[in-house]
Amino acid sequence: MSDELLIGLVSISDRASSGVYEDKGIPALQDWFAATLASPWRMETRLIPDEQSVIEQTLIELVDRVGCHLVLTTGGTGPAPRDVTPEATLAVAHKVMPGFGEQMRAVSLKYVPTAILSRQVGVIRGKALILNLPGQPKAIKETLDGIFAAVPYCIDLIGGPYIETHADVIKAFRPKSAQRPSPG
Repeated sequence: MSDELLIGLVSISDRASSGVYEDKGIPALQDWFAATLASPWRMETRLIPDEQSVIEQTLIELVDRVGCHLVLTTGGTGPAPRDVTPEATLAVAHKVMPGFGEQMRAVSLKYVPTAILSRQVGVIRGKALILNLPGQPKAIKETLDGIFAAVPYCIDLIGGPYIETHADVIKAFRPKSAQRPSPG
């Protein structure tokens, strides 16, 4: 098995996917991972409209065919009629991980009272963790800063690669029994 983490990044926006404006979610995620991950990684990106069937097909493709270990979506998690990302994510899930949604909202509530309107979810499909993130770059960073310490151990538990982070950015948390010795 490769030690390289394969991350799927899916920006969900009718307007960005049709060229009305530039997507800012995927670049924000790329920057965040470049600053945070110490172990090898690469990404697959998708920019798609707010269509439940398209979101479901994209998530299935990234996990089942491409082999992503972690898939992050941005956008489509609010209460508006076109916001269907959580429904699509739950439709392809094998296990629901409610702690991620709860923690993402708790983190966001420190910054904005409207975080309670978010319906973000975290799920497992096969050997992949899928998380719904907000759409705005600032909120993406705040959310990942607040939850990512738990992600590497989750990926360990579902059979993915051992993820190491730059501890000065985010220290990955693992029980002592699951930690590998530091190189050198």
